[in-house]
Amino acid sequence: MNATERIAEFKRAVAGLDQALVLAYGNPLGVDASIQRFEFCVELAWKSLREILLRDHSLETASPKTTLQAAYRVALIGDEATWLAMLRDRNLSSHTYREALAREIFGRLPAYLAEFKRLTQALA
Repeated sequence: MNATERIAEFKRAVAGLDQALVLAYGNPLGVDASIQRFEFCVELAWKSLREILLRDHSLETASPKTTLQAAYRVALIGDEATWLAMLRDRNLSSHTYREALAREIFGRLPAYLAEFKRLTQALA
């Protein structure tokens, strides 16, 4: 998959997260779906950034964390701490299921969605 295709997939995933959040309040399955869509967004975001770093900046990165750090250095993302927190939450939510943790992460999803949307605008 090339950078353009991956970015398009990322943008679709962000739209899906936005939809899931609208439907999730008061719906436990919607909360789970939102967290799953968040995980997709994180995965597609860092892989899109990795492609752009290589294509536009000749920078190779090997992991999500190093990709986010490099993206911050070249101003592809503006809030490194939030992106690293998103990565941490993605790792927690995909490897462990605890309802209290899921509720915590769900509470942060609107702020994370805003970061995803900023990135989609930057990648437009």
